[in-house]
Amino acid sequence: MNYRTLGRTNLEISEISLGTWAFGNNVYGGVDEKEAIDTIHTAMDLGINLFDTAPQYGTAQQDGIAEIVLGKGLKGIRDKVCISTKFGRNPCISKGASQFYKSRVVNSVEESLKRLQTDYIDVLFFHSPFFPSEIHDDVWEGIDQVKEQGKVRFVGHSISNFAETKDMALHWALEKKIDVVQVVLSLMNREAEALIQQLQAIGVGVFARECLANGFLSGTIKETTKFAPGSLNSRYSKEELRKRIDQVEAFKFLTRDNKISMPQAALRWTLDQNGVSTVLSGAKNKRELQEAAASSEIEPFDSINLNKAKEVLRENFEAA
Repeated sequence: MNYRTLGRTNLEISEISLGTWAFGNNVYGGVDEKEAIDTIHTAMDLGINLFDTAPQYGTAQQDGIAEIVLGKGLKGIRDKVCISTKFGRNPCISKGASQFYKSRVVNSVEESLKRLQTDYIDVLFFHSPFFPSEIHDDVWEGIDQVKEQGKVRFVGHSISNFAETKDMALHWALEKKIDVVQVVLSLMNREAEALIQQLQAIGVGVFARECLANGFLSGTIKETTKFAPGSLNSRYSKEELRKRIDQVEAFKFLTRDNKISMPQAALRWTLDQNGVSTVLSGAKNKRELQEAAASSEIEPFDSINLNKAKEVLRENFEAA
């Protein structure tokens, strides 16, 4: 495993990190707690030292299930890793409604610390505000409070509604209100590229997530694949499914004549993008995580392959 500096935080983090969304609900099919903890321990064995979670990774009956699982998995070894979690969205408390104000910051941090069995959080992210209007002015008083108490080391913004909030993220970064930004980035979604370059120029670290395009770049999704009702990919029509599968086929040249897998090629491509600090793997088990972690050791793509990938991207996305 190779390591990179997380921007101006100076935290040394693994190039591949573990996102725990799948450990908290059924959005990717669900994961047994024992298997999830085994995956966390495997991550440590592979040299992964960054784990990303959130109160939102739970159910309508219980917030932060993934945080609870992660706390159990890291018990006794917390000092060897970095943990990022979030605030502002809870499936149980707020039913998904945003809560970006002072008292919620303070209370959410306390709840997360308890679930994670720790006394500090390395990076606390705003969890996907959809519009700037959701941010209450007093939220920064809450941020200052938890930082002064030593409960939060650094603050970030996890972006979902990119068009509406990218400028807000950059503004916060320039004002040094935040030090880390989390964005969607993959061969099939490059909307954050310009922002990443701007953030790199001012020393802000970047987490890249959804790098396998919600499983499509795993290469295992077929036209006949059946998605469970309510799962993330059940939203696609048959026509949209076929189109995305064809797009994935166009990137197969990156597997270097099948010497590496499609997921490894996709993760390696993301690692090769300037400004990326770490790539979040959403692995659900040890096998998936071992494959993802190996992408850190794969030789970076040369300029010829990266330029060819850009051509394929233009042909299959921008012309579509």
